[in-house]
Amino acid sequence: MTQKKGTGTLQAKSAELLVAMTGKASPAKAAEGDKPVFAYIESLPEPQKSIANHVDALAAKALPDLKRAVKWGMAYYGVPDGWCFSSGAFVGHQKLMFIRGNELQPEPPVTPIGMGKATRGVELTAMDELDEDQVLSWMAQAAEKPFVGGKKKK
Repeated sequence: MTQKKGTGTLQAKSAELLVAMTGKASPAKAAEGDKPVFAYIESLPEPQKSIANHVDALAAKALPDLKRAVKWGMAYYGVPDGWCFSSGAFVGHQKLMFIRGNELQPEPPVTPIGMGKATRGVELTAMDELDEDQVLSWMAQAAEKPFVGGKKKK
C-alpha cells in the first residue's frame, strides 16, 4: 500500500519538518523539573536514548543539588546557582555541551554552531564513545562555575 504525497497527521509533518530544519530528534517542550527531562529522554530513539540516560545518571552523580529542565528541545542540567551543561539528541548523534566549556580542563573538543562562543562539548554516536571519567571531571568543573543568565550580578 502506498501513501499519497501530502497525507499524514499534522503532528507527524511537524516532527519531520523539525528534524529537517534543525536535526533535533525530539520536539520536546520547555519545562523545568525531573519529570519533563525523564519524558524527553524516554521519547528519544536509540542510541541517543541510552546515551542520554547515561549522561543523566552521571549528572546525578556529579552535580550537588542537581536541577533539570528541558530548554530549546534539549535536557539542561545545573546547580542552584545556574546551568552547567545540556544534553541534546540530534539525528545520528547526542550532543553533550558545556555552557562555559572553554574554561574546562582539558577543553572539550567540539565548538558547536549557535550555542554561544564559550560552549564546548562532545558529539556521541555510540555509548562506547563516552569517556565516563572525563565527562564526570567536566561536570564537576562546570558545577563550580555555572552560567547565570540575565542581568549581571554586581
